[in-house]
Amino acid sequence: MKARMAFHGALYVTVSLGMQLHAEDGVRFEVASVKKASECTYEHSLGPGQVVLSVPLSPVLITAFGVSKDQIIGPSWLESDCFDVAAKLPQGSTPDQIPAMLRALLAERFQLSTHKESRLSTSYALVVDKGGPKMKPAAADSTFMGKLPRTAMAIGKRGSGAVKGIMTMERLAKTLSVQGYVQVVDATGLKGEYEISLSWVPDQGAGQAAASGAASDPGADLFAAVRESLGLRLEPRKTPTEVLVIDHIERVPTGN
Repeated sequence: MKARMAFHGALYVTVSLGMQLHAEDGVRFEVASVKKASECTYEHSLGPGQVVLSVPLSPVLITAFGVSKDQIIGPSWLESDCFDVAAKLPQGSTPDQIPAMLRALLAERFQLSTHKESRLSTSYALVVDKGGPKMKPAAADSTFMGKLPRTAMAIGKRGSGAVKGIMTMERLAKTLSVQGYVQVVDATGLKGEYEISLSWVPDQGAGQAAASGAASDPGADLFAAVRESLGLRLEPRKTPTEVLVIDHIERVPTGN
């Protein structure tokens, strides 16, 4: 089973969604190398017992703390400076411990300190579109995922993405949030599990237009894809949202 690497706009990964985002503290990578890179290659390897990345810190924070991109309040270089990370997981560790390991790595190598607070911001309610849902309810013996885990997600390189799996609407909303695009809450009222197949290619600035019904290309971005593929809609709302505030973070990591 591969681990949740919710790196928005960077990676292509298959993940199990049954894990907890905040694993118990105290776990560490057995060995880790962190070096500043001249550019991001967005290359990754999530092989057995290891994590190898070439990404900015923003997506690392998204995965480590289970937040969306819009929930991170910090310096702009979190999205521009790139780092090569190579880490070995301790023997016997599980993929759901990777977020905690990343949090420890950020604290140790970047002297990261944070706090959370509530701020008024735009979030998105996942609601049923006027034409009704287009998803198929999932039977207990569904073969929709074949030999893959019952719920899985793929995130495409440089922002394109896909979600495929058998999941509740609450899980779908969390999946869309955690992968870093927007903050989403379930307001569909739909119960049970559904077979979800969704793909998109984000288009800068198209999100608001799609949410209001103005987008014509269902593959143009996440908002339009949700309407066309699932019969749902992402409805913008101003709500108090918990954000992750970066109190301190060093731009140059400490030695390996």
